[in-house]
Amino acid sequence: MKLLAPVALVAVLAAAVAAPAAPAADAVTLQGKILCAKCALKKDAFKVCQNVLLVPEKGKDGVARDAEYYIVNNDVNKEFGEVCMDAKKATVTGTVSEKDGLKWIAPSKMEPDPEKDAH
Repeated sequence: MKLLAPVALVAVLAAAVAAPAAPAADAVTLQGKILCAKCALKKDAFKVCQNVLLVPEKGKDGVARDAEYYIVNNDVNKEFGEVCMDAKKATVTGTVSEKDGLKWIAPSKMEPDPEKDAH
């Protein structure tokens, strides 16, 4: 019996190592303008500044409107900085997910576009 427990443990560990990892989400690159969801867009759901990337795209009805991608506040976003009331054109690369009906992008790279003013 004492030998059975270590053998079972080894079998469990071997199965865990051999199990395929979940596939990583594909990174996308989006271009648009970054604004603050709280200050510039007046989104009541946000009590503190929250960067959001507005990407122009056509809706199902063919009308052009901005899709909102809320930017996860990771180290890349922190280095880019909050924009508050100042819009900045930028290119953001990262993985997109959806939570509570909102699109979120976890940036791996954020680059301001040469034009500083996105108004």
